[in-house]
Amino acid sequence: MHLPIRLSKDSREPIYHQIEKQLKALIAGGQLPAGSPLPSIRMLAKDLEISVITIRRAYQNLEYQGFIQTTQGKGTFVAEVEDSMKHQVKVSAVYESLEQAVETAINYDYTPAQINEIFQEILRRKKGE
Repeated sequence: MHLPIRLSKDSREPIYHQIEKQLKALIAGGQLPAGSPLPSIRMLAKDLEISVITIRRAYQNLEYQGFIQTTQGKGTFVAEVEDSMKHQVKVSAVYESLEQAVETAINYDYTPAQINEIFQEILRRKKGE
């Protein structure tokens, strides 16, 4: 199984955290429903060309948070995640992305009105797709 995970080696965000966020998004967005098998730690490490330790850390954190579960001898699977937790992941991801975009605009000396104008333009374009 190949997961659509893209890592940024240039990001200040640790690789294991990038993996966690993307897996949470796939689960919250419904692309990985409850019961879906996940690649083994070794397989995912090979696919992403990163350390097994990094994948293990991401999987352990996700398991601790209730997003995945590992069954000895069977593998790792997507856990049954409550809708409220899925909603929280979605809101958090959108909020973080918008916050980053606003921060970028402020760094380029855009005013709040200009930022809002750009945001509204993007919304209009996306609705027209």
